[in-house]
Amino acid sequence: MDHDPLAVPERLHAWHREYWGEAAQAWVDAAPGVVARLLDAWALELDGPTTHGAVGWIVPVRRSDGGAAVLKVQPVDDETVGEPVALRTWDGDGAVRLLAHDEASGAMLLERLDAARSLEALPVPDALDVIGGLLGRLHRHAAPAGVPLRSLAAIGARVLDAAPRAAAPDAGWRAVLDGCAGALAGVLPEPGHRFLHWDLHYTNVLAPLAGTPAAERGDWLAIDPKPLVGDPCYELLAAVHNRWEEAVATGDPERELLRRFDQLTEVASLDRDRAAAWTLGRCLTELLWVLEGHEAWFVEPDLAVARALLARRG
Repeated sequence: MDHDPLAVPERLHAWHREYWGEAAQAWVDAAPGVVARLLDAWALELDGPTTHGAVGWIVPVRRSDGGAAVLKVQPVDDETVGEPVALRTWDGDGAVRLLAHDEASGAMLLERLDAARSLEALPVPDALDVIGGLLGRLHRHAAPAGVPLRSLAAIGARVLDAAPRAAAPDAGWRAVLDGCAGALAGVLPEPGHRFLHWDLHYTNVLAPLAGTPAAERGDWLAIDPKPLVGDPCYELLAAVHNRWEEAVATGDPERELLRRFDQLTEVASLDRDRAAAWTLGRCLTELLWVLEGHEAWFVEPDLAVARALLARRG
């Protein structure tokens, strides 16, 4: 299947089946036609093998002026529907630039960055300096009025409602869930109004290609937002809990996670107490997701983050 340049990669198809079930097949069947249509409509030429992330199919192309770009085709759901809105709002300020958007399919034409150079290549402290700086740039932008977007207020209210009914596997879990819910309840009355990336971690930051306009805007740019409107203090967990194995290798993972959290709050100029409360709220969201039977990718690091922050709060 993967030998056809206009076929959805099988691994991406498998991930979509896991998340969307039978509905994934309709998207897989339609996606090659979307790419073929946009190659013609936007005067693009294929420029190498396709790749993919966890959700999006990435098709490298050349524009009529020779410029390097990528088509990003993905299912449109509550998380992805706001991506073109966010990229248009940021307009390259700390993020990849949106060149065109096909509303019928949700596909986007993006400037091409260097997919071989992400923040995974940097030591964690250096990478966190970059992420903190990018968050500061992205958060300068308010969400556009009149555009329906995911709301931190609505997400937080649902999580607080669900937390008391969650079937905690033991008393330790119950204490973490209750502690996180208490912290979230303290900040939820003021959920904020900034445009949040929601998923800014090490592989969602790429270097620009040398000699391109993107390179004039900085050494690193954010990709793949799953935007929502809320408080910037909610943004930290993705960068804190990723690269968990490196935290474990220090011999004191909770101390390392707190060090990462402190560095991010300092670089991004965030109130540390409020950031702790919102990060506990984010941990609660992720842990409830696990208890509902979903993939437990980050359950161990999220429990560690929650316990460390709860212990610090006393």
